[in-house]
Amino acid sequence: MSIPTWEWHKAGVDPRRARTIANAARYAARLEQAVDMSPADAAARLTLMPGVGAWTAAEVAQRALGDADALSVGDYHLSNYLGHALWGRDMDDDEMLVAMAPWAGHRYRVVRLLGAEGVRGRPRRGPRMSFVDHRAI
Repeated sequence: MSIPTWEWHKAGVDPRRARTIANAARYAARLEQAVDMSPADAAARLTLMPGVGAWTAAEVAQRALGDADALSVGDYHLSNYLGHALWGRDMDDDEMLVAMAPWAGHRYRVVRLLGAEGVRGRPRRGPRMSFVDHRAI
């Protein structure tokens, strides 16, 4: 059974991501084998899928495979968040990987602990937007 394109659209899923999801569902049994693999082999299996890159593989490893070391390289905010939270400056992904080396084996755990503790990353700039209740307009 196929999901109509308008249902994907209503859910906010663009056609490229919809194809990736449908393809992953088609090969679900092969993807589920990643549970019994080493983290490196699981990431390799996941990234064989078109539309699944290093970021997605790390996010899956963190949540579904319990990988306490999986860092989401390529995340729009993570490297700067960690850079400011721990070293007070912006960082790119390569610098983040070098800086997180002392916590190898627990890098994702460090990210989660910082968030749970309420540690802020880069300082915010500019005034906050006031809340607009669109129901009243």
